[in-house]
Amino acid sequence: MPGGRLTQQERQQIALGLAEDLPYAEIARRLERPTSTVTREVMRNGGPTGYRADLAHRATERRAHRRRPTAPPGPEAAAQAHGPDTDAVREYEEMFTTVLMQSGLPKMMSRVLVCLYTTNARSVTAAELVQRLQVSPASVSKAIALLEAQGLVRRERDERRRDRYIVDDDVWYQSMLASARANAQLVDAARQGVAVLGPDTLAAARLENIARFLDFVSESITRAAEQARDVLSTRPEAHSDAGV
Repeated sequence: MPGGRLTQQERQQIALGLAEDLPYAEIARRLERPTSTVTREVMRNGGPTGYRADLAHRATERRAHRRRPTAPPGPEAAAQAHGPDTDAVREYEEMFTTVLMQSGLPKMMSRVLVCLYTTNARSVTAAELVQRLQVSPASVSKAIALLEAQGLVRRERDERRRDRYIVDDDVWYQSMLASARANAQLVDAARQGVAVLGPDTLAAARLENIARFLDFVSESITRAAEQARDVLSTRPEAHSDAGV
C-alpha cells in the first residue's frame, strides 16, 4: 500500500471520483490509501463540491514550504525526540478538525474546538486563539458564540477581566443536555402542529410520529448522559488523596 504524501495524479483521481459521486471509501480503495487520507485531503481543500486537484496540490506544497526545516542530528535533536512531534501534532489537529466537520460542525467552530482540546493550558483567551489559528478576531468570536450556545465551551473572567475559554471535563455531558433541550423544542412545535392541523389528518399523524420519536430519543439521551457521567467521570482529587 503506498505511503507518503499524495501525488498530483492521485489528487486528479480523487477529483474524478468526486465528480462521479463516489464515496470516500471507494476512492480510497482505488488509490490503495486509507479512507481517512482521502477524507482529510478533500475536507482541507474545499470539500466535496469545491475540491480542485491542481489547487489542492499547490496548497499542500505551500504548507510544506512553510514548515520549519528538520533539525540536524545532535544533542538538540535528541532533546526534541522526548517532546511531541510538531508535524505529527499538526496532522492530528487537521484530522480531528475533519472529523468534527463531518459530524456537522462548521469549519471555524471545529478549528476552535480542536485548539481548545489540544492545548495544555487550562483555558485560552480570544487573542491566543486568533494567534494560534491565524484568523480574524471576528471569526473566533462568532465560532465561540456558537460553541457556547451548544454547550461545548464555557467562558470565565480572569483577574485582568479578560474572557478565557474552557472545555470542561463534562463538556459532552452538557452538549448532550443541550441537544435534548433542542429536541424538546421540536417536540413542542410538532405537537402544536397536531392541534392546528387536526388530529385525524395525515399531516398531524406525521407530526405526532416525529414528536414521539424525538421525545423518546431526548429522554434516552438525558438518561444515558447522566449514567455515563456518574460511571465514567474521574475525580483527580480523589486519586491524589489516595496516593498521599
